[in-house]
Amino acid sequence: MHNQLFLISKRIKFIFPILLAFILTACPSDDDCTKTITIPQFFVVGNQTYSTETTQEVPCDFPEPTEPEVVDIPFLENFTYEIISFTYIGETDNNTTILQFEIQLNNHNNYPVSGLPYFTINSSELEFSTANYVNDAVNPCLSIQSNSSCLFTFDQEYPLNGTLAPTTFEIVNVQYIITD
Repeated sequence: MHNQLFLISKRIKFIFPILLAFILTACPSDDDCTKTITIPQFFVVGNQTYSTETTQEVPCDFPEPTEPEVVDIPFLENFTYEIISFTYIGETDNNTTILQFEIQLNNHNNYPVSGLPYFTINSSELEFSTANYVNDAVNPCLSIQSNSSCLFTFDQEYPLNGTLAPTTFEIVNVQYIITD
């Protein structure tokens, strides 16, 4: 019996370190711990600030973000446009300027989007980009369904109030900014 206890004791001494090594390697370590954080972000178009956020998987000891980060304007991919009509009259008999246009905005994605059109304009050899035409638009196209179109319609007459109207006004490009 003494020999049996001796053999059992020897087996335990042999098996115990192997079992302990298996347990230690089978349990996840803190190095494998990850969490998902939400990163606040924002972008600026003209004088308007838009908030957004993204998520990212990081190690558990990664600090939570406290300050939002500035990101580039998120333009919609697979987007096209077609200018249906365009009228610009620099100076009318009423001392006003008339700007009217209809542009078909096309979302070629399999998901709907919310956002706003972003126009690049060439006016008397000055090129600028703006989303401000949304404010006075008849139909601002603040959303476009998946694989669909929206007809952006703008029709405004502005008083000149002693200022000179640009001699030329041309829409050079249209993009669509995603706001959600």
